[in-house]
Formats: sequence, C-alpha cells, structure tokens
Amino acid sequence: MSAVAPEPANTAPAPEPAQTSRAKSGPGWLWAPMALAALFLYLPIAVLVVMSFNASSSPFSWGGASLRWYGELVNDAKILDSLRNTLVVAVVATAIATVLGTTLAVGLARYTRSTALAAFSTAPAILPDLVLGIGLLVLFSLLSVSLGLVPVTVAHSVFGMAFVTAIVRARLNQVDPSLEEASRDLGAGAVSTFFRVTVPGIAPAILAGALLTFTLSIDEFVIAFFTNGPDTPTLPITIYSMVRFGVTPEINALATVLLLVSLVVVLAVARIARRTSPQEPR
Repeated sequence: MSAVAPEPANTAPAPEPAQTSRAKSGPGWLWAPMALAALFLYLPIAVLVVMSFNASSSPFSWGGASLRWYGELVNDAKILDSLRNTLVVAVVATAIATVLGTTLAVGLARYTRSTALAAFSTAPAILPDLVLGIGLLVLFSLLSVSLGLVPVTVAHSVFGMAFVTAIVRARLNQVDPSLEEASRDLGAGAVSTFFRVTVPGIAPAILAGALLTFTLSIDEFVIAFFTNGPDTPTLPITIYSMVRFGVTPEINALATVLLLVSLVVVLAVARIARRTSPQEPR
C-alpha cells in the first residue's frame, strides 16, 4: 500500500497582534490635535453663551445668573430695526434664490451638459465674499443704483442661488429620469410633469437649499457691508458697529440667539439632506 501524501500545511503568516491592535485603535494620537482644534474653536463660544446669562455689566466678571441682557436685547430699538431688515432680506432672497436655483439645477441636470455653465452656476459660492462684495458695489455704482436693502437682497439672492443649485442638482442626479419620460408619454406636458413628478422627487433638496440660503443670509456680513446704505443696517452690520466699542453682555446675548437659530437651521438641513441621499440596500 502506498502512503498517502500529507496535505501541505497552510503557510500563510498569521496577523501579528501588534498590527491588529493598531488597526483597531482608530486615529490614535490624531485625537490630540483634533481635541485642541475643537477646544480653540468652541471654548470661546461656550464662554460667550455662559456670560450671556451674567447679571454683571462687565462681560469678563461673573455676577450671578440672570436673564437681564435678554430683556435689554428685546427693548433695544436699534437691534430690533436691524433684525427686521435682516429678516426681510433673508426671506425675499431665499424665495428668489430657491426659485432661480431650482430652475437652473433642472436645466443643468436635464437639458444641458455644459461644463462652463455648471462652473458659472457655482461661482458665487466659490468666490471670496470680499471680491463679490466689491464687484457688486462697482456694478451698482455704474448703474446708479442707491445702496440699501434692495441691492443687498439682489446680492444675497445671487449668492444663495449657487447653494440651492448645487444641492438640488445633486438630488436630481439621483432621480430616475425615466419617471419624467413616462409622465410625458402618458400625455402630461412639461409644466405638469415638472410640478407633479420632478418637484415631489426633489422637494427635500429644495427645502434644504432654502434653509441654507436663509441662514447664510442672516449671518452674511461682507457683501451686506459693501452693498447696504447707512440708514438700513442689517443685524451683522449693527453687531460690528457695537463690537468696535467693546464687547458687552448684550452682544453676548444676541450672539447666543443667533447661534441657537443657526444651529436649529443647520440641524434641519442635515436631517433633510439625509433624505436626499439614496437608501442603502438592506
């Protein structure tokens, strides 16, 4: 009887424990610079929020917890006027940017593949605010347009339209165009197909773009500084004029309110944007 040859042993080296532990340890030492960066960015904001509840008139010494400065904020006519101007600009600019941005996104995704036009549509979001503000100031001066809320609204509309276009276009790339083709084959016109098929499919992206435009318009300072007049300041311009003479607890309270509004809007945009991403197969 012939002896059966033994099967060759598996000679593949086993993973070393050190390599396995390193693979499972995560970023490791990278947490240190990340923690320092987060501390540098968010610790002053946390101090600002805490000091907004300070009863003392000094923004640097704690005098007990109080809502005094929030009451002062509500009764400040200058801040309320600038807040009204900011909200008017933000609402109108959001409406204009949402309509134009959605229309431009549909055109780029469905009717043209122009790379130049696609790059031009996102240029306002890429250009530095300083360059955009100076350019708009020169344009309004050449057209003899008086600076005020109307130029600010136009500028914010163009600025926000770029963000709406990018968000809606990304969503349109995930929507099956055969649904629109089927609607037209069944006799629906282009307008009916757009409002009954296309818009419901991209509605979360439209809402996300509108909310993002709204919060960017509220916080925007540079463009408004160059295109606004002295009689109709927006809220960021008013805050800048107050900070030049020193930080007060009232400014801390105002900054806390703006932080809360921006945080709520950003969380809403993130939640809506999650709905625009394709679902992973289970």
